[in-house]
Amino acid sequence: MPLPSKPNPLLIAAALSLTLVQPAPAQTASPERLEEVTRHGMHVMPFDLKQTRHIFAKTETGGIQQVIIREQGNAEQIELIRRHLKKISQEFSRGDFSNPAKIHGENMPGLTELRRAKPEQLHVVYKELDNGAEITYASKEAGLIDAIHRWFGAQLADHGSDAMPGHPHGAMHDRH
Repeated sequence: MPLPSKPNPLLIAAALSLTLVQPAPAQTASPERLEEVTRHGMHVMPFDLKQTRHIFAKTETGGIQQVIIREQGNAEQIELIRRHLKKISQEFSRGDFSNPAKIHGENMPGLTELRRAKPEQLHVVYKELDNGAEITYASKEAGLIDAIHRWFGAQLADHGSDAMPGHPHGAMHDRH
């Protein structure tokens, strides 16, 4: 079948729109890095990484981080998730990002900018979910929004198969 002499603009627009609405796949860190992060995470996060999933959705104003259980009815893990996310959301509101640094290292992308943010520049809100909890990060500062996005990207890479990107516009679903 001969190719048309001019590209079909509708076909190009349709193909482009399909690629723009899909979340970008996260790059996964090396097996050694994943092991290191898991080991450090066990000292900071009280819940079991293999029984939970981290979801990081970038939004226009920052992002939404969820930690949810993989299997319904795991009340113990839900309580551990909620306790931890509530605690760190309070710390983050005060500019204390020491726990992510303990897990991911002091040079974690976005961390320096988040630590420098003034309380009125970065809004951190904790919320309980039926299957875990979430933290919403929001700012009007373009540099902080970029820092949140880079910070989320680093966490996605470092948590490997225990993490996944959220869908655009914050609509997230657990995928198995």
